Amino acid sequence: MNTHFLRTALVLGLLSAIGPFAIDMYLPALPSIGQSLGASVGAVQASLMAFFISLGIGQIIYGPVSDMVGRKPPLYFGLLLFAVASVGCALAPDVETLVVLRFIQGLGACAGMVIPRAVVRDLHTGTDAARLMSLLMLVFSVSPILAPLAGSLLIESLGWRSVFWAVTVAGTLGLVLLATSLPETRPLEQRVDSSVGSALTAYGLLLRDRRFMGLVATGAFGISGFFVYLANSSFVLIDHYGLSSRQYSIAFAVNAASFIGVSQFTARLAGRFGMVPVVKVAVTGYVAMMVLLLACNLLGLDQLWLMIALLLVGNGFLGLVIPTTAVLALDDHGDIAGTASALMGTLQFVTGAAMMALVGPFTDGTARPMVAGIAGCAVVTFVIARVTLSTRKS
Repeated sequence: MNTHFLRTALVLGLLSAIGPFAIDMYLPALPSIGQSLGASVGAVQASLMAFFISLGIGQIIYGPVSDMVGRKPPLYFGLLLFAVASVGCALAPDVETLVVLRFIQGLGACAGMVIPRAVVRDLHTGTDAARLMSLLMLVFSVSPILAPLAGSLLIESLGWRSVFWAVTVAGTLGLVLLATSLPETRPLEQRVDSSVGSALTAYGLLLRDRRFMGLVATGAFGISGFFVYLANSSFVLIDHYGLSSRQYSIAFAVNAASFIGVSQFTARLAGRFGMVPVVKVAVTGYVAMMVLLLACNLLGLDQLWLMIALLLVGNGFLGLVIPTTAVLALDDHGDIAGTASALMGTLQFVTGAAMMALVGPFTDGTARPMVAGIAGCAVVTFVIARVTLSTRKS
């Protein structure tokens, strides 16, 4: 594996991690934000949901624009918007203002979510793309593994507003990295046929492509289970199980490390067995662990160690599902990779926000609503994957 390949993975991974960094670093702060601003659990969760919704909506715009004008200009715009909105979040006087600014912040962050996937497709296909995507996720893992711990340390010493000053710095560093380390991968001659009309045509083509939509839906419901955990885990682990914010950060990092660590075997397993068989086995393992977790909870086995153990294994399987389905979905649409990546990201985050909203009203201070939501997402993931891939063996 050459140095250029690794450098590309590093740059794309860091750019992709800026948005998630603003989520993961923020999670330990949710209870203290509610106390500081006099807001309910639902209102505080709305600030997280607003970020997810804008991440989804914005991607559907950034993707086609990156096909039309190149990959770098929309990245510059998005990172600048993210940094400015982060300053606003740090100064927010009430939860309503915070919700609005988090929405704007998400509109900036989503550029770094959608465009790096298109860059991967610009450069590679097949197993090489899977290898680059999994390496990108390895770099990306710095966020869910380290960001909650960094956030908890900042919150304990400087308060929750310091989290947003930290992500402002991250956005600024992203701009520097973009300017100095990432070349343009969408040549001028490939942009000639890209326009608003062609983007609408491309979206129509993608929405009619049952295989593409099935693969995207598989990834969307898979990652939605993780999003349900994101929205509820700090309240469950801190308020229900009595962990400190630092202990919560460690527990969260363990599960994130499983997701990211196992994803690094994607290219090796796909090269040996084929990507479709890997997805089939992975979704089976994922649904088995999450349904078992729900069954244990329903039987009264409400133990923190049991939850963490089953989530650890289940999220490991999920780490194989997400990059593999993304590569499979984009493989047949290289000429509109930005648009395809945008639709994929939009559906993932809108589905995630919808599942968070669905679980939210059932929040009762226990782990059961969160666990049921995760298990439900796993079941849907399994069903869609099996139907989509039932006639394809390689």
